[in-house]
Amino acid sequence: MKRFSMLLLLTALLSALLLSGCAGGADKNGENDLPAPSSSEPETPEAGNEAGGAGILSDFTATDLEGNSVDSSIFADYDLTMVNVWATYCGPCLREMPDLGELADEYEDRGVRVVGLVIDTLNADGSINPEQVETARAIVDSTGADYLHILPSADLMGVVYQISSVPTTFFVDSTGAQVGSAYLGSKDKEDWAAIIDALLPEVQK
Repeated sequence: MKRFSMLLLLTALLSALLLSGCAGGADKNGENDLPAPSSSEPETPEAGNEAGGAGILSDFTATDLEGNSVDSSIFADYDLTMVNVWATYCGPCLREMPDLGELADEYEDRGVRVVGLVIDTLNADGSINPEQVETARAIVDSTGADYLHILPSADLMGVVYQISSVPTTFFVDSTGAQVGSAYLGSKDKEDWAAIIDALLPEVQK
């Protein structure tokens, strides 16, 4: 039943994204709540405070672009992690990736990491599509975005299903709990740096 539900979520997600395309840029504020995007003033979403105090990404397993197993421990050694949800067909996603690669290098010593979540790497039955994974690898190589990129898994579908357009970016702390709001659309390096600089004090108290 769980696998069937995941397939339904995946089908709906991919259909919606293919119909809507990717976000060319952010709205006025470029901010939205995850998992419930809103045009109102951003608030910390309920998803960051699930039952038992678990965060939005506090308990998951998945694989990265190289086929290695990853889980929520990827956040443990960092105060703040930027999670950038992207797709191989999305021009704005690809255009901001060189900047994200530079940010990943420049902020690592400050306790910040960048993680990509590439969402169009699965087949309709939920299995990994090797050709799409290879396409994603080539994009990572060509853009210099050589930070960790993970593939959707059953554990991540609750988050992925609520992404209405790509790129969507949100931040989590060392436990996988969301920090601040989600940002729809791409931004340049300076804008992302300003956002990171504003969020860091919240997690380094």
